[in-house]
Amino acid sequence: MGTVTNMDNPSKQPKNNPNPGSGRPHSGAVSGSGMDRRVEKKKLPLKKIGWIGGGVLFVAVASALAMQATGGRSLKVGKDRLEISEVQSGTFEDFIPVRARVTPLKTVFLDAIEGGRVERVLVEDGAIVKAGQPIVELSNAGLQLEVIQNEALVTEQLNNLRTTELGLERNRLDHKRNLVEINYEITRLSRQAERERDLIKTGAVSQAKLDDTEDALAYYIAKRDVTVESQATDMRMQKQQLDFLQKAGGQLEKSLEFARGNLEALEVKAPVDGKLSGFNVEIGQSIERGGRLGQIDDPNRFKLEAEIDEFYLNRVDLGQIATFEQGGSDYALQIAKIYPQVTGGLFTVDLVFDGEEAKAIRRGQTIQLKLTLGDASEARLIPNGAFFQDTGGHWVFVVSSDGTEAVKRNVRLGRRNTRHIEVLDGLDLGEKVITSPYTNFKDMDRLKLGEK
Repeated sequence: MGTVTNMDNPSKQPKNNPNPGSGRPHSGAVSGSGMDRRVEKKKLPLKKIGWIGGGVLFVAVASALAMQATGGRSLKVGKDRLEISEVQSGTFEDFIPVRARVTPLKTVFLDAIEGGRVERVLVEDGAIVKAGQPIVELSNAGLQLEVIQNEALVTEQLNNLRTTELGLERNRLDHKRNLVEINYEITRLSRQAERERDLIKTGAVSQAKLDDTEDALAYYIAKRDVTVESQATDMRMQKQQLDFLQKAGGQLEKSLEFARGNLEALEVKAPVDGKLSGFNVEIGQSIERGGRLGQIDDPNRFKLEAEIDEFYLNRVDLGQIATFEQGGSDYALQIAKIYPQVTGGLFTVDLVFDGEEAKAIRRGQTIQLKLTLGDASEARLIPNGAFFQDTGGHWVFVVSSDGTEAVKRNVRLGRRNTRHIEVLDGLDLGEKVITSPYTNFKDMDRLKLGEK
């Protein structure tokens, strides 16, 4: 019996004989290519995106409004962890604590004028010396040879100067001698001419003889005039030359004296009375020219050197008073010098005693001072606490009247010392503020205060 084929609907043909010409079922793998199809990625409608964005914005606004309604960010804190202080009225003392170091009032540095080798050490470090007392002896062969050569040179130049002075004096005497001879000839010829004029009348002397005598007289008179003029010129020139030579001689003698002084400086002496310190030289050590050998300090009088924060540079001035207490007595000092250089955020001042000087202090000792910057005045005050470092003095946490919470408030604070801070604006008398550190909650706006 044959297979019936539906020619009008090919899709209804038997599925188990894909190859009608073969007469048997197909035994190979069935391909899935006919069942594969591309899956398109679905996109969210713009309307749905708008609804989601609106929802997020609503939540954010609602959260912000809720935070604002509750006073911003808040934190629950136990009162036992806080230090709460009251705003009070009192006298504000405008001072700052300063730590100072005791140093000698006067110090003279001991430097080597000429370098050399240490031959002898005559005193020890820390000794009390007198002005002019030898301290150390140096040797410098080069300097000694140089001084000897300079002495020979200066001596030679001084001899030349003396020779020149002698020659000028001899020339002056020659002019004077010539003038004496000329005057003598003029006097002799004048008498001779006068006699010959009387004798020519008697014929005893010829006219030619009288003419010769008168010519000779006129010659010597003219020669005297020239000699006098030459002598005056020579004397003027000689005086100028002698003045120059004498000045040159004085300079040469000073040069020689200076060279000898340098040689004598190899024996280093104490310039003033005092205590020798920083003196660490050994025999055989080479000291360069101008090298520091040590210093001589005033052993009985002192000053204090203090380093102050640069924040106070514009408020520190000469004459300001600092005080400290020692042995039951108060001592006052005043600022005598301000060094404008700022190093590491600090500048240095020198303070000298104003009146009686403390006796029981020693060089290098440190003393705590109270430096007064201004006059005491009445003000609203809060204790100086660690909160200032966290806020810079721009805001504080103010405790409510019932003590259940503390709210952040902007304030304006002024001067401060070790005990108090001056309140300029933002706080009233009787209000309470937190003065302990704000490190753990400085980003909060409100603190809920509990017992623990």
